[in-house]
Amino acid sequence: MDKVVYIVLTETKTLLSRAIHLYTQHHFTHVSISFDSELKEMYSFGRKREKNPFIGGFVHENPSSNLLGEANCAIYACSVTNEQYTLLKNSIQYYKQFKDAYKYNFIGLFGVMCRLKVKRENAFFCSQFIATLFEQVGLSLCGRSPFFIKPNDFMDFPYLTLIYEGKIKHYICDNERNSKQLSLPYFIA
Repeated sequence: MDKVVYIVLTETKTLLSRAIHLYTQHHFTHVSISFDSELKEMYSFGRKREKNPFIGGFVHENPSSNLLGEANCAIYACSVTNEQYTLLKNSIQYYKQFKDAYKYNFIGLFGVMCRLKVKRENAFFCSQFIATLFEQVGLSLCGRSPFFIKPNDFMDFPYLTLIYEGKIKHYICDNERNSKQLSLPYFIA
């Protein structure tokens, strides 16, 4: 039986997000992967401290944080095989274990703008990281290189299905409300 992972595109109002938006002309400027529909296991490369954009690396993201909670988002479901799911989970476990060895690839962002492949040891920007994970498990990047993938490019991948678009905080609230309703006891009169 297939499993599902979720790709979360977000648009924050940070300075870096606005700069990326100016270049790409796309609304969504960040991408994450989640292993659950509640987005409790959501990972990417981004800022490690909410107030400091210059210290970045591998992060376990909190969609309810001040930074992401107000963000607009698009959430896509991606069906994967059991083997692909296990490989993705194992990769994330590796990055969690060695997170201090990884940093954010700011220089790689300029490489995207100049169409230059900038390979840095132990460094990724968000879309490069997710694209690399996809490539490692055999999900097609539709002829693109992870070094040049932008967050909005994920919208073009035919195996992703849009399941939500709007404020991330509304998605979280709706999910919590639905799960509480499902867990209420049923009484038979």
